[in-house]
Amino acid sequence: MPMSTGFEKRLFPIVAQLVKHYGDPFHIYDWVGIEDHVRQLQMTFRGVEGWRNYFAAKALPNPTILARLHQMGMGLDCSSVPELKFARQIGAAPGDIMFTSNNTTVAEFEEAQGEGGCILNLDDITLIDKVPEPFPSTICFRYNPGSRRTTSNEIIGNPTKSKYGVPHERIKEAYTRARERGAWRYGIQTMLVSNELDHKFMVGTFVMLNDVSQMVGQELGITFDFINIGGGFGIPYRPHEKVFDWAVFAAEAGNLQEMLHGRTGHTPKLYTESGRAITGPHGVLVATVANRMSKYVEIRGLTASMPDLMRPGMYGDDDPKTGEQKSGHHHITVLSPDGIPKTGPQEVVNVTGSLCEGNDVFALQRELPVMEEGDIVIIHDTGAHGQAMGFNYNGRLRPKELLLQSNGKVELIRRAERFDDYTRTLRFEPNIFAPAA
Repeated sequence: MPMSTGFEKRLFPIVAQLVKHYGDPFHIYDWVGIEDHVRQLQMTFRGVEGWRNYFAAKALPNPTILARLHQMGMGLDCSSVPELKFARQIGAAPGDIMFTSNNTTVAEFEEAQGEGGCILNLDDITLIDKVPEPFPSTICFRYNPGSRRTTSNEIIGNPTKSKYGVPHERIKEAYTRARERGAWRYGIQTMLVSNELDHKFMVGTFVMLNDVSQMVGQELGITFDFINIGGGFGIPYRPHEKVFDWAVFAAEAGNLQEMLHGRTGHTPKLYTESGRAITGPHGVLVATVANRMSKYVEIRGLTASMPDLMRPGMYGDDDPKTGEQKSGHHHITVLSPDGIPKTGPQEVVNVTGSLCEGNDVFALQRELPVMEEGDIVIIHDTGAHGQAMGFNYNGRLRPKELLLQSNGKVELIRRAERFDDYTRTLRFEPNIFAPAA
């Protein structure tokens, strides 16, 4: 959601000093906001059996943030070898790591099984034979319900067209084959949507996985240790949008667990893999206005570009003509060079970066306060899938990350990339392959 009043009060009085001290652009995260939200969730879920969130490392893969979340009791949802290494470097134990990968190689499974292993969440039945010995005692499968549960989510996609998960028709076979290889503790996981704001959909997902786990358990004579409904919990990117109702979701999940225990005498733990909803609203991208340009439309160019925040260019901003809401919309606040929020006259502008791509746009025909060169621009909700999705097209170097601490001090937690970083992979020992005659 657009940054909280508390975040504004902590950031705005010092943002001009930060721009001067660190240079821009940069992402800055509000630890007070993150910590308060995590504590609130822990209280909300205290009545839900075994609830634990495995923070989606892909949302904000910074070891400083990951370590703090882990210290607060969160596990880590990893999907690549670098994320696994991050998790282990901060002290995550095997049970703290959920490895949910797609199109996984044998080498990646070997890494996942190293250093005590982790919880493997397999995306396809063919991957069972690629897991090296010893096969883990605990195994989980990502479930794809197909047409049994349809969505129109543009990020994850409709289940019947998705690359993710074991199809319903093969889910019993998957657990049978895993048991044959030595597994004896089981979990089930799915993720059908992204940025979902309706708690009813997530409750429905929990109900679906309960039903599937009971069906598989009864037919195979196994019990499920946990049900993982994945991530996809949303945040409102626009002012006045509704916030996901965590309290109602937790209450209904707890009631469902009680009903299940009454029927079976067994209650699987509930896991989630929320990333965006944990850190997303508590980060912003700070840039300054570099240029005012008048073409066929008014353009305000920033010191930031699409490599600093990919979502608007990738998923699109809201369509000002049709009113269609797009997944890439980010709220924007304009401040004067001394950090005072601007009010008064408005103008309709495109807010852009400098990339050689037409979709390098942060806002499309947005009505904003009149922007002058040197003004500070705050792009909200970049605490997840912001810096993480950065890239180097046009030789653009990814930005620094800052952490606004509880004591008001600001810490650099990732420096900006330098030209030396960009060219590092061009320095190597000669390696020439000559085909055999």
